[in-house]
Amino acid sequence: MKSIVNIRCFVIVVVITLINACAPKEGEPEGEKTSQSITPITITQASIETVSETIELNATSVNKKNIVRSSMSGIIVSVAMNVGDNVVKGQTLFTLQSKEASVLEKNKVNDSSLLFKGAIEIKASKDGSIMSISHQKGDYVQEGDELAQVADPNSLIFLLDVPFELRNYIKIGAYCEIVLPDNRVISGKLASSLPVMDMTSQIVNYVVLPNISEKLPENLIARVQIVKSTKSNAFVLPKNAVLTNETQTEFWVMRLLNDSLAVKVPIKKGIEENKKVEILEPTFSTTDRIVLTGNYGLPDTAKVLIEK
Repeated sequence: MKSIVNIRCFVIVVVITLINACAPKEGEPEGEKTSQSITPITITQASIETVSETIELNATSVNKKNIVRSSMSGIIVSVAMNVGDNVVKGQTLFTLQSKEASVLEKNKVNDSSLLFKGAIEIKASKDGSIMSISHQKGDYVQEGDELAQVADPNSLIFLLDVPFELRNYIKIGAYCEIVLPDNRVISGKLASSLPVMDMTSQIVNYVVLPNISEKLPENLIARVQIVKSTKSNAFVLPKNAVLTNETQTEFWVMRLLNDSLAVKVPIKKGIEENKKVEILEPTFSTTDRIVLTGNYGLPDTAKVLIEK
């Protein structure tokens, strides 16, 4: 019986000893890691470049349209084209007959002195594509009425929508970049402004001449990038190297102190251009190593491993 009691006491002592060994030491927070994890990263270095601040505005493609008008009052006896057809200068589009000739023809007048066709042909004044047809065969039209619209494919322009408060950034004769919906970028030139604006939106329209030989469709919506300001000898870093808080009120980068330790360095941003950011403060060196990838969520004085 005594031996059983001794065994029980021995087991209790062992259990208590193990519990004490697993308990956190005095002054050591419970659950604290004994070693910090190491994060794999890649690095980059700053460069000195020229950067530009831009604004991006919408623009819509427009073709110059030639209006085909009736040169006399009469009845349309034939229409020689359809919407979408390509026509050339001098091609017959409509044939008109005077009202008097139409009446004589319908009544089958036999007097040879009164028999005259009274018909004329309306021809295209320029090459182009038929955008619309306003009248069809059998319609009676007055002199000067619109018969059709012919778009000149070589007259494509973009109408740039500029809010009135941004008009000071638009310089006639300046070059710009036009970003098409398929993300192709073509160059353009600011040619002129229209003398009226939309009363509701207070938008001013400017004409942008695209430098492109391809025939683009009308009503194509593109984005035009206008340069607001340019700065040379700017100290820039890739955008991926710059971190921010949720409200985007604070910005910082992670700079390497050595091959295994990265520290948090608050920064002040300047101009942003495409994938580059100007760093105004502090002053870095082009030899400083900045964390490019793997930096998200890194704490100050983080242990890192540089990946080759």
